[in-house]
Amino acid sequence: MAVVCTRPGKKGKVYLAASDAPQAAPDNEAINRRIEALCKRTGLTMPDEAIEARKTGGICLPYGLTSFGHLFRPRQMLCLLTFAAAVREAHQQVPGQDERARAVGTYLAVLVNRQADYNSSLARWHNTGEKIAGTFGRQALPMVWDFAELGPLGGASGSPEGALEWIVGVAEAQTGTGQPAVVARGSATALPWPDCAMDAVITDPPYYDNVDYARLADFFYVWLKRTIGHLYPEHFAAAGTPKKQEAVADPVRHGGSKEKARRAYESMMAQAFAEAHRVLKPGGELAVVYAHKTTLGWATLVDALRSTGFIVAEAWPLDTEMKSRLIAMDTAALASSIFLVGRKRDAKAGTGGYEADVRPELEEIVRERVKTLWAQGITGAELVIACVGAGLRAFTRYERVEYANGEEVAAQKFLAEVETVVLETILNRLSKEVGGNGRREHSLAGVDPATRFYILWRYTYRWAELDAGEAIVFANGTHVELDGPGSLSYGARALVEKKKGKYRLRDFRERGEDEKLGLPGDSGPAPLIDALHRKLWLMENRPRILAGFLRESHVNREQMRLVAQALAGPALKGSEMADVSPTSELAALSKLTANWRAVVEDGVLELPERKEGEERRELRQPASREQAGKEQSA
Repeated sequence: MAVVCTRPGKKGKVYLAASDAPQAAPDNEAINRRIEALCKRTGLTMPDEAIEARKTGGICLPYGLTSFGHLFRPRQMLCLLTFAAAVREAHQQVPGQDERARAVGTYLAVLVNRQADYNSSLARWHNTGEKIAGTFGRQALPMVWDFAELGPLGGASGSPEGALEWIVGVAEAQTGTGQPAVVARGSATALPWPDCAMDAVITDPPYYDNVDYARLADFFYVWLKRTIGHLYPEHFAAAGTPKKQEAVADPVRHGGSKEKARRAYESMMAQAFAEAHRVLKPGGELAVVYAHKTTLGWATLVDALRSTGFIVAEAWPLDTEMKSRLIAMDTAALASSIFLVGRKRDAKAGTGGYEADVRPELEEIVRERVKTLWAQGITGAELVIACVGAGLRAFTRYERVEYANGEEVAAQKFLAEVETVVLETILNRLSKEVGGNGRREHSLAGVDPATRFYILWRYTYRWAELDAGEAIVFANGTHVELDGPGSLSYGARALVEKKKGKYRLRDFRERGEDEKLGLPGDSGPAPLIDALHRKLWLMENRPRILAGFLRESHVNREQMRLVAQALAGPALKGSEMADVSPTSELAALSKLTANWRAVVEDGVLELPERKEGEERRELRQPASREQAGKEQSA
């Protein structure tokens, strides 16, 4: 379609039509002849290993791409095989043929892997950066509608020169520490070290059913096998990576049974943490990096930690993800990872009572952590999950936790309780943020359940949709029903839309046109969020009848103001939203809060009637403080 060219000594790119640069078009017949000759000379083969695809939630849908060789066009294949042959030759040319030669060959094999990432038929053109983006925008091999092919010797992004700089930089940084590493490949469920041998164990475990790391690794495995497989025959004997013992809740590996997959994952996680507990010294620490967003996924982790004798002593969020990563767009993925710090639990911990021992400590921990993280600018799902993690200390300090009736508190049930405490604490903090004048007669904590649910969802997940399991857990924590008659997803005025096992909030544009929305019904006053959505819609579309609606709805205007300010405030926008255009609801809320007196207070008294065709003054948010001052004086 096009050829993208650089201009030596100048910024920017030049885009040529393919017809203007016929020499850039590949001669596939000639290329295939060269590939055949190269393979015959070197003994290399094209990567014909099968892609293990899944129909849902896995590495990729087949799309006819059944082997890894299908992911590369002939010109790309020739380049990668040429590089692979060069790596083998380079290893042979290093004097001595010792460990140094093997290390050099291994680093160069990583270079080839980086080339494969940036030079496949799934590599994309990064429009704003005007450069090539790699194959893996997320943990999958996705379908792309067009692709960018790299001129590997031209110095562009993804070139061998750039890859070499990254590799050399890492090697230099590691040698500067003076601490040599011993690397061993094995299973975390059977560690090769003696009891009480380690000061610390640090792990980033698989997140339940999120990612098939073994299947993803095959993309790079097939090229490593061709570059350095002969140097590590014990690791590259099979067609692909070992998958049978991978700790992932994958029903495909268990005859399609989700229950068997869950049990297998839980068993392997427990074995891994039991081994960590065994090799740790008495005063040692376990650090677990976890970024799974759902409390359902966390339940398995918590059970494994507690059952193997660990207490979660601390939990802190650290930014580890790029805000612009593809997986962050319109999803509830975390931008931070939660670092849990565990220590060996006292053998005499015994049983704790939930009401007397656990709940009071939990509330104290959550209040302190919400206050601390809020002050540090941590918001949304990161704040919620970090506080949930910190609350685990109260639960994991005991071998068993019971209710007053003797029933054991399961991890999943406790996490739901923790989330409830966290969300209530956050709602109180939001009340203080928007209250300003210290008056407590109106508080967000006192609004109806549907409105509280809406505020907390927007705070925690912004505009993302949630899988059913996590949405239901969240609804339980906010004391609302998602399904059935009278629920938030029921009827024409539903606040939540359920579609194909996922839930999302509906905004004022989708709900506000309903003339009955926000008006009192047989069961009493309408939820505040209904009245607010109707008000926003009328303000944007039919401002003349807004005053009548406000009088007829009998809405508590002070509480509605607090809700509008909370939804429009910085706590819900989040710092990561700074470079993102606001949604239409955020824009409308900002306009409403900036013009509250004109739209609501004065409007309820009397909104002047205007003749047909008379121009109305447009409600707007002042563009600057200076302009706002002039308007106030006027």
